[in-house]
Amino acid sequence: MSLQDNITLKGNSYMTPRERVLATFDHKRTDKVPIHNIGFSSYAGSVILGREAYVGGGIQQWREAKALWEGKDAHQEYLERCQKDAFDLSIALEHDILRLEYWRMPEKPSKKIDDYTFLYGDPEKNWRLMRFDPQAELYQVVDQYPPKVEETIEDIEKLVIAQERSLDNYHPNAEGSPYTKSLMEKYGKYWAIRVNGGSLGIPYNSRAWFEAVAIRPDLVKRYLVVQAEMAVRSIEGIANTGARLLFGGGDFASNQGPFYSPKSFHELMLPNLKRITDACHKHGIYYLFASDGNLWSVADDLFGNSGVDGFYEIDSRAGMDLHRLREKFPYLTLIGNISSVTLHTGTKDDVINETLSCLNEAKKSGSIIVGVSNAIVKGTPEENIWVMVETMKKYREW
Repeated sequence: MSLQDNITLKGNSYMTPRERVLATFDHKRTDKVPIHNIGFSSYAGSVILGREAYVGGGIQQWREAKALWEGKDAHQEYLERCQKDAFDLSIALEHDILRLEYWRMPEKPSKKIDDYTFLYGDPEKNWRLMRFDPQAELYQVVDQYPPKVEETIEDIEKLVIAQERSLDNYHPNAEGSPYTKSLMEKYGKYWAIRVNGGSLGIPYNSRAWFEAVAIRPDLVKRYLVVQAEMAVRSIEGIANTGARLLFGGGDFASNQGPFYSPKSFHELMLPNLKRITDACHKHGIYYLFASDGNLWSVADDLFGNSGVDGFYEIDSRAGMDLHRLREKFPYLTLIGNISSVTLHTGTKDDVINETLSCLNEAKKSGSIIVGVSNAIVKGTPEENIWVMVETMKKYREW
């Protein structure tokens, strides 16, 4: 029996989470609305699990620094704890897509300064000092040598040349990552598994890159070509692990719109994005693109001409509306649209109403996986987290 036959509903036939998600990407009716929340702070994960949860962003990088400093056994224990907590969190929330990996930084520090601060690199010549902020769950550079200087277009050119040369030695395993393969063997028959890869984007934290888009688009294009080439070379291996969902993309917009013009997106981003999606489709993989912000000015290229299969981090407060997206791009699968801001600052009624709105649109329009579009941040009221969880579980049935 084919997968398509398996996911055809007869009455109230039960679907596994994997079948439910693949049916959603195939634009078929599911037995109930699929669920996947994009990310969690450690605080939010701990609220749900009732214990300290090894998930999150910068806090995970700091935890890994501590584990690496303590030795090989401590690091292995850390990795096992991360996978267990990520899995337990997904199961507690009835997720159909499992996110089993959060932020990593597998670089052993050179020196421990205190419990929150580590030094990396050569203490005499080239180093950076990173410190963990428990209040924000961030692990950031607080000092470095040589001191950071403003990037120039000449620096970008050197970077691009170095990356082009590095392609000569970039040959991913055609069988894929052993770690990803182990996750697929352990969980992938029943659940859909999120695999990260295929990132594509122009850096936006440096003025030099905005200047380069305007006056040296050739450099930016070469930079994106390298990213696309690396993604294309890795896709066969990802497919050979059994993965079907590749979570890629890259932030490039604010609530006011993209950081560069639709013309630049069309000429620089689109051809390389199309290369990635074509390679994914050749190997039976769905490619998903993520970015916060208002993307309507480039939506035809990003969600239509590129061949992208899914869109996540859908920012409702920036005008990315599920109903409008579903009408304009009927072959695009949507993940998210419950705002982290609503959870963090809204009332319980605000959270209920926003969650129900997304569930109702999913039931009406299909091809929607409901959840929070970005991380549930530290300090989000516990009652708001629980009312969202309870509303999703109670009203996801048809």
